[in-house]
Amino acid sequence: MTETLSPHIRSALDLIAKKTLEDETTIGAAFPYVTHPDGSWDTMSVSVSAGYAGEAWSHGNWFCGFWVGLLLTSYLHTGDEKYLKLAADRMVLVEERAGDGNTHDIGFIFLSSAMPFYRITGDERHRATALRAAEKLRSRLVVTDRGSYVSSWGPMTDPRGRAASAIDTMANIPLLYWASKEADDASFRLSAEEHAKMTMLSFNRDDNTQFHAVEYDTATGDRMRGYTYQGAHDDSYWSRGTGWAVMGLAVTAANSGNVDYLNQAIAISEKWFGALGDKAVPPYDYDATGDDVPEDSAASAIMAGGLLDLADLHPDETVATHWRGKAELLIKGLCDGYLATEDGHRGILKHGCYSEPHKIGPDAAVMFGDYFFAEALNRIAFPGKFIEKYEKLG
Repeated sequence: MTETLSPHIRSALDLIAKKTLEDETTIGAAFPYVTHPDGSWDTMSVSVSAGYAGEAWSHGNWFCGFWVGLLLTSYLHTGDEKYLKLAADRMVLVEERAGDGNTHDIGFIFLSSAMPFYRITGDERHRATALRAAEKLRSRLVVTDRGSYVSSWGPMTDPRGRAASAIDTMANIPLLYWASKEADDASFRLSAEEHAKMTMLSFNRDDNTQFHAVEYDTATGDRMRGYTYQGAHDDSYWSRGTGWAVMGLAVTAANSGNVDYLNQAIAISEKWFGALGDKAVPPYDYDATGDDVPEDSAASAIMAGGLLDLADLHPDETVATHWRGKAELLIKGLCDGYLATEDGHRGILKHGCYSEPHKIGPDAAVMFGDYFFAEALNRIAFPGKFIEKYEKLG
């Protein structure tokens, strides 16, 4: 299959296979998440869960599944069984997180690892792991008078955790939709769709920009405040957030059959591309000011994946072709200008931004950017093999 791909797609897949295999010999049992200024990986143990330290919140290791996803991508690209063996060894470490009740990121961890592992191999162990994780994610649903949402951060026994939700959760809910079909249990799907509706009601502003996070009144469901952790300021236009929203809206459309979710994804995507202009990568925040505002290549990788799903789903072929073209332009731009082809830089995509406000990888390769770039490539190179390929609605 890869022999028929565009050269830039094939070269990007070659780079992923090369670097993940090389890095497996140096990173030990830990998992990479952001590159240092010299291009080397910073790593973290899989056992580090999210939690509060006083009033400060730490996300812990929410990226371990992404490394498994890169190994599985390399297996599909090369056909070499050694990648599958390395991914299986990594999954033994990752599986312990399936019972983590502290974070919505349990979705990210297992939709990138156990779900594609089961799709590729049919191994029931990975199916069972993903279903355990989905049960934990579903248990984070908070029911209010106004609607229901999946809480993002913190144990559900902590009022701070119950009240907080993030736009990122939209990209975690594919785990719930998958579990609904695998377990024949509609409660997973209903929880996910309720979250999508509540999120777009509470996060999406009148100008089709989004808050990063919202604090809810857990009884009424009213938005108490909108704020940011990783954007420029509470009311700013954090570019990565739109990609998370588009991903969640596309998968919600696929599982509900409702094209209105795609239309909302189009509206917020048009706003995003209007701000992007003729570039391939946005600033980390469209409202950030200063002389040296970091870019975020991860934002473009995430948006590309969501738009490819939107294009597969949309019943109007003209609309679908337009948005597929936009996705492919982002991917081509990333391949042409952002691949870390030099050996000294261990990431795949340069100029990602983990968190500018916290000065964590403000200009670095970030594991989530590398993974969602690989996921977008998988949609093109291996449709239906790594991640579900959606059929047209209607």
